[in-house]
Amino acid sequence: MSDTKASVLFVCIHNAGRSQMAAGYLQHLAGDRIEVLSAGTAPGNEVNPSAIAVMAEEGIDLSTATPKVLTDDAVKASDYVITMGCGDTCPFFPGKTYLDWPLEDPAGQGIDSVRPIRDEIRRKVEALIAEIDAK
Repeated sequence: MSDTKASVLFVCIHNAGRSQMAAGYLQHLAGDRIEVLSAGTAPGNEVNPSAIAVMAEEGIDLSTATPKVLTDDAVKASDYVITMGCGDTCPFFPGKTYLDWPLEDPAGQGIDSVRPIRDEIRRKVEALIAEIDAK
């Protein structure tokens, strides 16, 4: 096992909901074992308030998170690139592990609708950590 940490980049369109929740979970569950990045192909102005609220229920604070624009450098720096509904707009570089997580977009939805999306993201993040740890 090398000393270099695995790096995971979560990408969605606005970097305001799904990718922020996934990054929050990965940071929370893996600690500093895995480097966590998130970005959007067309970042929004702020993180979705419902996403912030449902993650707070899990003890994860996204209130200071801000949407960031996706750059080629972020993709190049990552071992895993996980897309969530941005499809063909995500740049592709050889040698990366690309995973697409088809998740419902929480934009404009209330807390009750965002909770099941959050729970699905947690399951996927836990499986991802297990996969990374197995390598």
